[in-house]
Amino acid sequence: MPQAPGMTAMDYREHWHASSRYTVFDSRHGGGADVRVLADVWRTDPQRPPHLHLIAVCDHLQPGFHRFPQAEPGLTVDLVNAPVETALAQLVGRVDLFRLVGLEHAGTGFARPLARVAAANARLLGHGLTGEQVAALQAQGFVFEPGTQRARFASRKPRPPLPPAPERRAVVLGAGIAGCAAAERLCARGWQVTLVERHARPAMEASGNRAGIFMPLLSKDDNVPTRLTRAAFLFALRHWERLGGIGRAIDGAACGVLQLARDADHAAVSREIAASGAVPADFAEWLEAPRAEALLGLPAPDGGWLFRQGGWARPGSVCDALVAACGARLEQRFGVGDVAIERADGQWQVRGAAGNLVAHAPNLVLANGAGAIRIPQAAALPLTAMRGQVSHVPAEMLPALPVVLCREAYLTPPSGGVCSAGATYDADPDPALSPASHAENLERLRGLLSDPRAAAGAPLQGRVGFRCIAPDRLPLVGRLPDFDAAGTTERLRDVPRHPGLYALLGYASRGLIWAGLGAELLAAQIEGEPLPLEANLVDALDPARFVLRARRSPRGPRGVASAEL
Repeated sequence: MPQAPGMTAMDYREHWHASSRYTVFDSRHGGGADVRVLADVWRTDPQRPPHLHLIAVCDHLQPGFHRFPQAEPGLTVDLVNAPVETALAQLVGRVDLFRLVGLEHAGTGFARPLARVAAANARLLGHGLTGEQVAALQAQGFVFEPGTQRARFASRKPRPPLPPAPERRAVVLGAGIAGCAAAERLCARGWQVTLVERHARPAMEASGNRAGIFMPLLSKDDNVPTRLTRAAFLFALRHWERLGGIGRAIDGAACGVLQLARDADHAAVSREIAASGAVPADFAEWLEAPRAEALLGLPAPDGGWLFRQGGWARPGSVCDALVAACGARLEQRFGVGDVAIERADGQWQVRGAAGNLVAHAPNLVLANGAGAIRIPQAAALPLTAMRGQVSHVPAEMLPALPVVLCREAYLTPPSGGVCSAGATYDADPDPALSPASHAENLERLRGLLSDPRAAAGAPLQGRVGFRCIAPDRLPLVGRLPDFDAAGTTERLRDVPRHPGLYALLGYASRGLIWAGLGAELLAAQIEGEPLPLEANLVDALDPARFVLRARRSPRGPRGVASAEL
């Protein structure tokens, strides 16, 4: 058994027997052998806790938190690429067992954040800790067994109370990709979910396009939008594989995405990012003009970024795969038309236009995009419905593309003899196809292809959808704030919330990759699990951020600047 001296299976087996959820933090993932051994011990223990959550520091991944979906619903694995002190400081959750190895040169700064996330009566198994590190841990409330580096957390400092276990029943409003993902992530945790949709079937609004592209962002400063989108993109790839995979259970192709540089200045910044070595080539590779043109078979005068793991997928097929994965725990209520919500006797009630009860549960997730602004409890959120028109161009009118091509717009390889080009961004509420929007899409298409006559005479064909967008272009994931009761609150954690009411909104044009991680984050929050993102990124998605911004600015909520490429 590849463990450091003193780290025996009995130490944690005896400790976890009374737990419903057991969380382990390992300071060194190494090759993953210790994690695999611990998971095997858990599988074979008849008195094991229903859920085992493993968090390990690993330096062979991109920076940040990475959640790896597992085939077993009771097992969660998170790998974190960060110094151990940062990993602990950004962890949201409680840890029952700390395994500390290889920290001889880590200093003592990790002791305080470690104690912050320690569960009552947590255990610590160390190997090679320095005398200063042991003393720092003792100062935080850990009591060591004489002559060993085994300890028990015995601090008497007040601890924030754990949230009560939720009643595992929910209504999810909206069967687009956000709502379907929410249903699947909750059902995977044993919830009974009712999925409510105004249309007769899923993915009839913004999720109904023929093709959506999936790709990450890059920025020179690796800012918040970049980090969030990277985490969502990587989780989506792993999650889709568990659902059956792109090109199999999900219509689409992981053919790669080539993002052309906008101009010479953009290319210069991109070269700096590439030269820094911070971005692995299998994630994003900078191609100078000759290589980009050789790949594309078309002009690419300023080069571009190749995202090899990117591609396109039909969002509706992702919805179908998510719904199928829910199994018998999901009840579908489709074709109900417009609805209203109210809370009575501890339940959220969803009622149809005639007042009939459509569904009810203690928990309600708003995943209905721009439709949320018509719900009184969400009306104060600064959400905007932005029209997006995609043009469908016959494939024979365009050169064959080996990858998705994008810059300010995008163009997909053909699916069913049709390429998707778009999409516009405007505030026009008209859902009908617009000749002007079609012309705009074709003009941008010609710019991408460096061909002023490409798709000449393409018929007016396509689709219109309405994106739900927040001022900072980041999603809203979490419990819905009560704006009226907020008073003079200055901290996110103190903002009053509507009981049992949650949001998965504001996915803009990136719902395809945001849906999975947003739903996973929300489900983990509701369940009181360790979260799959760093604390500061979780805060960046909190719907209550707009309560604080509205108070700080007389002009109301404002967005944040982004230096994304």
